[in-house]
Amino acid sequence: MTVTAYQQAQRQGQGVVREVILDAAKRLLVGEGPGALTVRRISAEVGCSTKVIYTLFGGKDGLSEALWLEGFARFERRLLEVPAHDDPLARLHEGLAAYRDYALSEPDYYRVMFQGAMPGFKAGEESVRVAKRTFDLLVRGVAACLEAGVLRGGTAAEIADVLWMAMHGAVSLEISDFFDQGEAEQRYRLLCASVLTPFLASAEKDAS
Repeated sequence: MTVTAYQQAQRQGQGVVREVILDAAKRLLVGEGPGALTVRRISAEVGCSTKVIYTLFGGKDGLSEALWLEGFARFERRLLEVPAHDDPLARLHEGLAAYRDYALSEPDYYRVMFQGAMPGFKAGEESVRVAKRTFDLLVRGVAACLEAGVLRGGTAAEIADVLWMAMHGAVSLEISDFFDQGEAEQRYRLLCASVLTPFLASAEKDAS
């Protein structure tokens, strides 16, 4: 007797069931397009009743929002894995590397989060607030560098904005296969260093 993904997940709890459904939705969205993102199609993929999806997500709109939020939850977990560091600039660079690592490890979720993979979807205000916690981590990392005197010449929000603009452009090109991965890693480090250079205190510029 074949055991469905839903039946396997049931044994591990509702949280795993939810994750299995979201991953199936992500695969269908990326593999077959937005038209495949229906409750009936997803339930067939997972091997559960449509009632399970309606109970967990309230329907297609709720599922779409949950899919978007799941991407940000995974992103936040990855960024929070960056260890504490005595050198705030070194920790900031590790955080910038973690951004790229997440995009490469979860390219489909990255497309859902930042590249409009679900046409017409608009997250609610509360979901946007939750998602922005990931950007707040970047702002705090920059603020720590400003407080330590290793960066200057802009506010934490301004510097974080230009960093994010650069990082997003770079990883969007990379996950679209415009660069060889080995080459892209070196280019990414160069990009991040170049964006930060105008904001470095004189001593940090001399050391770089």
